[in-house]
Amino acid sequence: MERKLPLFIVTGASGVGKTTVMRELRGLLPEFDVLSTDLDLFGSTGKLLDYPSRFNILLNVARFVALSGRGTIICGTLMPWDAEKCDAYSHFSEMVFINLHCDDATRNHRLRNREDRATWTDEMLRSHEEFARWLLANAATAYNPPMPTIDTTAAPPSEVGEQIKRYVLQKWNERKGSL
Repeated sequence: MERKLPLFIVTGASGVGKTTVMRELRGLLPEFDVLSTDLDLFGSTGKLLDYPSRFNILLNVARFVALSGRGTIICGTLMPWDAEKCDAYSHFSEMVFINLHCDDATRNHRLRNREDRATWTDEMLRSHEEFARWLLANAATAYNPPMPTIDTTAAPPSEVGEQIKRYVLQKWNERKGSL
């Protein structure tokens, strides 16, 4: 019988620090595999994959990691209804989401200073402001368990990583204790 473990997903609007904190998490939680929804896992093939295909691959990778008794953290904008459509969704005890958030001015500054800054139009920035507000407004009702929010506005990545680590280990140990 397959032992089901939780899958952890660090989500949030673009520019809140998901990719940056991912590097921290790899050092802070060596007993977990930390993956990204970005193209880095998929290489040049990733450009040919739509997001549902990427999500499906990531959840299947996480499923096989779980079979070895290890946990997985996926960093990227992934919503519960996207995860539910994946083949491997039922192989996890639960999807535990963590929202990274920063104020609009900080997020917009970060996005306008990234390598792909030319793609960040005023309209796109407003869209991510609305998405960030939606995540805050729905963290307690659209997510099960309710999704905590970590503010990355002024916190250094190491501190954000420590906050994620504490939450992940708490949930992980709760689940392992009930097996």
